[in-house]
Amino acid sequence: MRPMLRLFLFLMAIFLPAVGHATYSIVARDSVTGDLGVAVQSHYFSVGPIVPWAEPGVGVVATQSLVEISYGPKGLEMMQSGRSADQALRDLISQDEHADVRQVAMLDARGGVAVHTGDRCIASAGDQTGAQYSVQANLMANAQVWPAMARAYEQTGGDLAARLLAALDAAQKAGGDIRGQQSAAIVIVRGKRSNRPWSDRIMDLRVEDNPRPLAELRRLVTLWRAYREEDAGDAYIAEGNVDDALKSYSAAARLAPGNNELRFWRAVTLWKLGREKEATPIFKKVFASERRWVVLVPRLVDAGLLDDDPASIKRIEALAPPVKRGGR
Repeated sequence: MRPMLRLFLFLMAIFLPAVGHATYSIVARDSVTGDLGVAVQSHYFSVGPIVPWAEPGVGVVATQSLVEISYGPKGLEMMQSGRSADQALRDLISQDEHADVRQVAMLDARGGVAVHTGDRCIASAGDQTGAQYSVQANLMANAQVWPAMARAYEQTGGDLAARLLAALDAAQKAGGDIRGQQSAAIVIVRGKRSNRPWSDRIMDLRVEDNPRPLAELRRLVTLWRAYREEDAGDAYIAEGNVDDALKSYSAAARLAPGNNELRFWRAVTLWKLGREKEATPIFKKVFASERRWVVLVPRLVDAGLLDDDPASIKRIEALAPPVKRGGR
């Protein structure tokens, strides 16, 4: 067999089972809340289902470079069985014939961290670990990317999401992926399982394809915060705590000032509470922007969200601007 053909077949055998993901990512544990997070950006379509893996009460994984996806679910399974992040990663690397092209980071629920950057990951490639976190990158514009991520994570205040986003932004500012940007994702789970599994996966947001995925991911996180405030307001209403509910609704409005969904339900709540004067300008803004919300108003009576008071419903509907009649 000719040497070039032999080389071609060898490379095909190595690379066909894997998908290339030049990526920068971070895994981290919040030392205050115990929450676990992983965030990533890559010049690759829809990185979210491939690189970041997370399980509440167990750990998080970022598997990238010439990626072997199974490091994600297998690593979580091993950590769930009681192995540390370091033990799980070492076991998986020992079973991988192509570990030299992998880049993987694992973090367990206790804050133990482990990372592997194979010798054949495409330069610039490297990693850096700190207290309960690891940053890693491959195929970067330069070797300053992952140190910049570490500094940003350590120096940024706020919650875990804010610090993860800061690390990603720092990577891009330092040069980022040599090919550019395309997709991003962030996943945060609780460090301890509860008896309410639906609440243990705190955040799971993805940008599948965007020329500025980090800006879009940050926008989604802000919108997530706004809806969390809205949910908190609804919970306060259910408890009869009107003052705190209105504070949460106001916070949601500040975070997402142009969001008609949040505006509308805030106005509905105020109206239901008899605070028509405060609800009126909000209804007007929503109805002027999208008339479809006017149609929804009377349907809220049967659901108990508005009182069965026809005169009251008509007062709300009257806040909509008059329908413009078309002409030639």
